[in-house]
Amino acid sequence: MHGAGVDLIVTPYRGQAIATPWWRVEENPCYREGEAFARARALAAKFNGDTLVRRREEQPDDTLTDRATREVIWRWVTPRWEKHLSDILTREGDVDAVIVFTVPMSHFRGIPSSLSKRFGVPFVFYDGDVPMSLPEFGGMDTGFNYYHGADPSEYDVVVSNSAGGSARLLELGANRVEPVYWAADPDFFKPQDVPKEHDVFFYGYGDKFRRDAMRELVGQPSRELEDVTFALGGGDFKGDTGSARLVGDVPFSVFPRAISQARINLNITRGAHATVEASSTCRPFELAATAATVVSNPHLGIENWFTPGEEIVVARDAAEACDAYTDLLDDPAAAVEMGRRARERVLDEHTYERRARQLLDIVGATDASRVG
Repeated sequence: MHGAGVDLIVTPYRGQAIATPWWRVEENPCYREGEAFARARALAAKFNGDTLVRRREEQPDDTLTDRATREVIWRWVTPRWEKHLSDILTREGDVDAVIVFTVPMSHFRGIPSSLSKRFGVPFVFYDGDVPMSLPEFGGMDTGFNYYHGADPSEYDVVVSNSAGGSARLLELGANRVEPVYWAADPDFFKPQDVPKEHDVFFYGYGDKFRRDAMRELVGQPSRELEDVTFALGGGDFKGDTGSARLVGDVPFSVFPRAISQARINLNITRGAHATVEASSTCRPFELAATAATVVSNPHLGIENWFTPGEEIVVARDAAEACDAYTDLLDDPAAAVEMGRRARERVLDEHTYERRARQLLDIVGATDASRVG
């Protein structure tokens, strides 16, 4: 957004405000409440002998605890956020749009309707996790079910990462839905000249919604290809990871280096995203921007972003994955060329500056806008 000429004001819903050269900050008015809630969830998970409070992967219930939590939020958190945003809009005076980015929509219930009338400013809800955020999936175990108790019609437009999810968002009450896909920053995600440490590498947190794909692309191939080294970064893998070596967390600051240390990088998209047309995640764009050789599980609509067979390889099962790994490792020059083509595609079509200008067009703002 900064690169597109926007004077951006950022106020976090969770955690502390972080000042950067690219935006101005306003503090989180409910920082203590958010941290206390996170600690309570962690204790509840520990009581259940787990690291997270788990939900079903399909049609998770709107439980009594969920409803009680929303009531507390509506009575305590929502009014404080309405005052906080009102104060910012009053002080700034000429904000062109308010974008609510991946905040649980139900927690801001009533705020867009109230403030858009008072200040004449459009409200945009930007959901970067469709379809997993939809009620039938309920989101990740680390967060909330966004849409239970929410009213999407309060927003002038709902922006999402998914073209295929648009119809469902309209069903939920959205007035207008526009897709803006994830992308990558090619100045940060660029190839690093480092020694190769792994043949096949995957990085992610949790295998919820992708346990089958993990088995087909990691578990079974790692047992069959004894001379190929497999490594997994991240954690919370509950399914079949075969003989892959766990390397733990990879700080985001060195993620491009970790990508460049592998001959093949995996894009394993969660089933919810992979089965809904053109539901983007950031990972394929980040890998491609780093000129990685990428093997992916099937992802409906992936051809909207990359050409299978030329810029990315799609493997439907363990047999195809084994063939792909063998072919690419046996012909490193072809693998490098595939990565080069993928980076060129990102530079041409999938940078965040392009996405920012697309978002400004949707909002109806100019490059000189002040967007909160």
